[in-house]
Amino acid sequence: MDGFFPKLLLIFFTALGVVLGAAVVGSLAAVLVGQPPLRTMTRLALEIKIWAIAAAMGGTFSAIEILGQGLLEGQFRVLAKQLLFIIVAFIGAQVGYWLIQNLAGGK
Repeated sequence: MDGFFPKLLLIFFTALGVVLGAAVVGSLAAVLVGQPPLRTMTRLALEIKIWAIAAAMGGTFSAIEILGQGLLEGQFRVLAKQLLFIIVAFIGAQVGYWLIQNLAGGK
């Protein structure tokens, strides 16, 4: 993944997949212990969003290091790219949450 746009797509779909996967697989545990699976799916999707963003970014320390480099060393192009990656990861996680919420019947 050398290009900018392929990396954007990878980040988006990684965040989306983490939210969807965690919510669906986590709801299986709810079924096994007798809890309501749809409510559990929605709760898990909401709680996992921040971790999905961190996973899609490849870990939080590298993202923070790049942000610091952009701010402190004046590399604003690198800073803008990193901020765009974070925004795309957030959108992917939010789309995953929205899909789970609609699958579970909304609020």
